Amino acid sequence: MDLPQLLLVGLVLLLGVLGVMVPGVPGTWLVWAGVLWWALHERSGRAWTLLVAATALLLLVQVVKWLLPPRRLRGIGASRRMAAYAGAGAVLGFVLIPVVGTVPGFVGGIYLCERRRLGTHGEAWSSARTVMRAAGTSILIELLACLTVAAAWSGVVLTGP
Repeated sequence: MDLPQLLLVGLVLLLGVLGVMVPGVPGTWLVWAGVLWWALHERSGRAWTLLVAATALLLLVQVVKWLLPPRRLRGIGASRRMAAYAGAGAVLGFVLIPVVGTVPGFVGGIYLCERRRLGTHGEAWSSARTVMRAAGTSILIELLACLTVAAAWSGVVLTGP
């Protein structure tokens, strides 16, 4: 694989790692697709080994990501209504402050839902923090896995054949 293609694969991996932190961007899939693209062109034992290891790690992270946080959210009474408020807040935040406003809008939607449900500021804020911790844990797990795959790819590419 020549240098321009390696740079493009590196760019896809970087976009994937950054995409993990942006709601709605399939960061994990971009990282995996970058490694797949590289492995299909490289066709070496090290490339296939990295692709298999990356696939296993990223699939494991998807399972962990979907199993752990919902248990926490169920404990605080997360509902479809909360998801609707959070989604509407994220969309409204995106419209009012493009891209950057998505996260504050999401948190604001959760807070508003909990304020209506629980009644007091303290309880609503505590519940919103718990939801954000659960979501943050999920994002950090996914980010760590994507960074691990990107670092492994960089190591294989830099060490050469």
